[in-house]
Formats: sequence, C-alpha cells, structure tokens
Amino acid sequence: MKTKISHLDSLEAQSVYIIREAFNKIPKIGMFWSFGKDSTVMIHLCRKAFFGNIPFSLIHCDTELEMDEVYEYRDKYVKEWKINLITEICPPLETTDPTLPHSARIAARKTGGVKQVLDKYKFQALIAGIRRDEEGTRAKERYFSPRNAENQWDVKDQPPEFWDQYTTDFPPGTHVRVHPLLHWTELDVWKYIKRENIPVVPLYFARRYNEFFGKDYGNKIMRFRSLGEKGITFPLESTASNIDEIIEELEHTKVPERSGRPMGADEDESSFERLRADGYM
Repeated sequence: MKTKISHLDSLEAQSVYIIREAFNKIPKIGMFWSFGKDSTVMIHLCRKAFFGNIPFSLIHCDTELEMDEVYEYRDKYVKEWKINLITEICPPLETTDPTLPHSARIAARKTGGVKQVLDKYKFQALIAGIRRDEEGTRAKERYFSPRNAENQWDVKDQPPEFWDQYTTDFPPGTHVRVHPLLHWTELDVWKYIKRENIPVVPLYFARRYNEFFGKDYGNKIMRFRSLGEKGITFPLESTASNIDEIIEELEHTKVPERSGRPMGADEDESSFERLRADGYM
C-alpha cells in the first residue's frame, strides 16, 4: 500500500532537496539568519539535510537595531547549535538613498551589509528564507534566482522553473539567491515549528505593551508577526500567547503578516521593490 505523505513532509522534502542542490552545485555558499521564524526553520532544515551539521556559514547583517530579545536568542543558539556565524555591521544611514522613506532607508542598510559580505567573503550564492505569500515582490522570485555582478535583481529576467527542475548553472560573475521556503506559507511555518519543536524568539507570543519604540499602546495585549529592526517593526493586537493559539489565529485572520512593518505597507510598496531590485533580502 502506498504511504500518504503529509503536507508538512512534502514541504520539508522539497526544501531539503533545494538546499542540497544548492550545496552540491554552487561552490561557495552561505545563508542569511535574521533570527526570525522563517530563517530559523531553514536552520532546522539544513541540519536535517546534512545530518545535524550545517556545512556553510550563516550570516547576520547587523544594523545594531535588533531588539534585545533577538540578540539574546542569537547568542544562545549560536552556541547551542554550534553555528559558524559571520556578523557584518551594516553601513550607516547616511550611505543610503535619501529619496527613500525613513523605514526603507533603515532596511537599505542591510543591502549595504549584504554587499560588504559578498565583497569580503566572495560567496557565489546566499540562501534566504523568503516566502511567496509574504509580499507581492517576493512572489516573483525563483528558487534559484540570479543577480548580476552588482548584486541587482531583474524581475523580468528570471529562469523558468517547471516540474521541480531548477537552473543551477549560471554564467561567471552571477550571484545567486536560493529560496528553499518559497512554497511555504506563514501557517505552514508555524505548524512545522510546532511539529518539530523549534525554539523561536519570545516576541512572537502575545504580552502587554505600554510603549514600544516611542509608540504608546496603553497596556494592549500584542505580539510581533514579523521581526525586524527597532523603528521599522511594531507589534499587532493579538491574544495568541503560544504556538497553538498562533496557528488558530492564522487560520482565521485577514490581517497581513507584515502589517507591523511600515516597509511592508502599501505606502512603501514601490520602495520595497526598489530595495529588492538592489539586493535586499
């Protein structure tokens, strides 16, 4: 009798295959770690793919504006999971495009950090934990997405990917972004975190907020759906204080995942596309 594969098993198998393909076909590869739920799920998948080890470096492009709980989480699990972490301090705000909105300029610092990492370590590919359902521009990505020598992305010039056949042979000078979670949803991620018992930053769980980074919340119960820097990431009203409650909330909510991040709001959609084209994660 043919065994039925669960939805999560299918997602996991495809992602592990993509990670192994990238490692086998591209000589020098690294992976972004933002300490959020998606990139932490990728760490778990990488450890499954390579029998408990991660055979390449993880990269943190640090704006020095991460939330305190995020730095505490990083320091704990770098040691516990024996991760080789490259931390690159991002260029200052003054180096970014002044025509961008302020929130996008803070994010643009990470683009500068990525370029510094590529110049210094000469990675030919970087694995990133983006998903199609997160945001419209990300929905246009491929699993193996080429960038030019300046790390710029041309959304109109992407390789076809049919029937799990991926282009892994690119011209010299091409930089590649690899996206093993492209086919996952936010709900898939949380169901997988529950099944695999993956630890996450406590900010994802609801608690009372009086004030956060200059905003008065009047003791509301809130949580973060998406984690980013101080000043461009804010909590949303929610009573979901554990993973089961988060899953239940996501099965019914119509609130977009990135509503707590100004750069993900409609007013900044064009700015986000400009950042992505220039190399943003």
